[in-house]
Amino acid sequence: MSTRRLLLTLVLLAGCFTLGPVLAAAEDEKKPVTSKAAAAEKEKFARFQKEMTGTKLVGQFTVVGQPQGALAKEEYTIRSISKLQGDYWLLTARIKYGGRDLTLPVPLKIVWAGDTPVITLTKAAIPGLGTFSCRVVIYNKKYAGTWTHGEVGGHLFGTLEKVKADGPKKPEKSPDK
Repeated sequence: MSTRRLLLTLVLLAGCFTLGPVLAAAEDEKKPVTSKAAAAEKEKFARFQKEMTGTKLVGQFTVVGQPQGALAKEEYTIRSISKLQGDYWLLTARIKYGGRDLTLPVPLKIVWAGDTPVITLTKAAIPGLGTFSCRVVIYNKKYAGTWTHGEVGGHLFGTLEKVKADGPKKPEKSPDK
């Protein structure tokens, strides 16, 4: 066998060994999701939607570069959340930030680390507020993450609280004499 043919054979064999696992992984991604897995995912999304709708995120945020201990309050009320397509969801939220109080629909990407949702925004323009990036983990009625607004950024954390429904007010009782 000539040297040229031997080199060609070795290159082809090396290609098979390196591309084989890649092609197999790509083939696995094409396989249809089992109905059991699809049902579990659908249930996970429905549970997340129910838990997050009518929830207030109440916490604090830091700004990198400011003295430690300088915490600012933040509050977001999620009026509704619904799954769009793929990893994208539409969140309608009341946002109190920087002296502003707005209710806006915000399309965002939610990726999952197992059973844990991670809210992601990457250079997303939010009308009236600016451009933001964030990664926020939601777990066990708490949230934590990082944020960036232009050149400024920091950390955020807090708790999730269910918003009490606005029902009819009960008449006040007069004190008994």
